[in-house]
Amino acid sequence: MKFTKQTKHDLITCGIVAAFYILVTILSATGHLSNHFRGLLVPLCYYAIAAVSLNLVVGILGDLSLGHAGFMCIGAFSSSLFSVAVKNSGLPSPLRFLIALVIGTLMAALFGFLIGIPVLRLNGDYLAIVTLAFGEIIKNFLSAVYLGYDEAGIHASFKSFQLQGEGKMLINGAMGIQGTPMDSSFTVAVLLLLITLAVVMNIVNSRTGRAIMAIRDNRIAAESVGINVTSYKMLAFTVSAAIAGCAGVLFSHNTTTLTASSTYFGYNVSIMILVYVVLGGIGSIRGSVIAAAVLYVLPEMLRGLSTYRMLIYSIVLIVMMLINWAPGAIAFRERYGIMAFLRRRNENRGKEGQRS
Repeated sequence: MKFTKQTKHDLITCGIVAAFYILVTILSATGHLSNHFRGLLVPLCYYAIAAVSLNLVVGILGDLSLGHAGFMCIGAFSSSLFSVAVKNSGLPSPLRFLIALVIGTLMAALFGFLIGIPVLRLNGDYLAIVTLAFGEIIKNFLSAVYLGYDEAGIHASFKSFQLQGEGKMLINGAMGIQGTPMDSSFTVAVLLLLITLAVVMNIVNSRTGRAIMAIRDNRIAAESVGINVTSYKMLAFTVSAAIAGCAGVLFSHNTTTLTASSTYFGYNVSIMILVYVVLGGIGSIRGSVIAAAVLYVLPEMLRGLSTYRMLIYSIVLIVMMLINWAPGAIAFRERYGIMAFLRRRNENRGKEGQRS
């Protein structure tokens, strides 16, 4: 493998995640990390995974999707359903979580493929509206379904029912799934984040990624050179849905009670993930990870400020948007930023080497 500039950039991104993990582990081992912050570590990782997956559609493919919370919901419920069903079967916890992870990821990928067949024929605002509707349909459907088993077999209904004899209610309507084993951990979450980064970066830097970006830049020109637009768009959308399902698996196994509420899987969550992508830089994988980490932790760390918390958060969002996208700020970074300084230093060293 050639050690190109892009390869170096990707390795730095993975190195940032690894360095953060090492730093947090050291702080936790020495007792310098509060319990509140420890509780934010796993959510931070699965929102970063969700942001990276959405960036594959929004930044690389160029389509606007607002249904990522729906794919997270599918991954969360399908994996949690399996884990609860086999909880007392004697299956080792790591193997149980691995199988649940595969089930949640594949189920989200399947729904992403099925939804993508009609949805990807749309563009722009129409695509955003349809994906938003899909997320709400999934959430409301799982909030209304009842699923359980007893001696008579498996029962499913949209109304509450009583089980006969010894049985177990797996999905209890609005109360969701209870008793999910908490198999998620910060180590597992970081590992899955690194795998997500590796998958997305390899797609972006491959021939497939170049074809997807060609579709984003000019669909007609891409078709004229023989690129199968539908296939590549379907691939990007399905992979993005699968990774969002992986984030949902992490979410469901980080809580004992899983409900399809608007707080966890509503359209506000999809918009929040989109905010991470936009503020981190559309098409920037590293930016999505950093923005998700900063913007998720910031409101939690500002809870002590009570009513001023969201005001400060809004100001930070505006400042980050101006720094990332304002033409004046971009020109300033290009002239006086760290990368500009390093570039000028390398140029000066090259000139001195030529003189000597």
